[in-house]
Amino acid sequence: MKKIKNEAELVKEAVRVGVVFAEKRGVAKFEPTDSMNEKIEYIYKLLVHDQLIQPLPNDQLSLKSMKHKLALWISKKLPEDHPLLK
Repeated sequence: MKKIKNEAELVKEAVRVGVVFAEKRGVAKFEPTDSMNEKIEYIYKLLVHDQLIQPLPNDQLSLKSMKHKLALWISKKLPEDHPLLK
């Protein structure tokens, strides 16, 4: 797994976008007390369910790899001139 530039910030942006996506679809309501890890896992599973990202093999399923997948997903959705991609 190759490290992505600004990966931590990309994960935060992916979670922000993912929360909005899940709430607009009406499939989730996130609380301020929900941990970042819970949000990451839920958003990853939702994106896999909606076939927006490829699922990780079961032997590679970890929080770290889910974060990486979310960072890759959001990096493809952001405009090319977005500051997080520079």
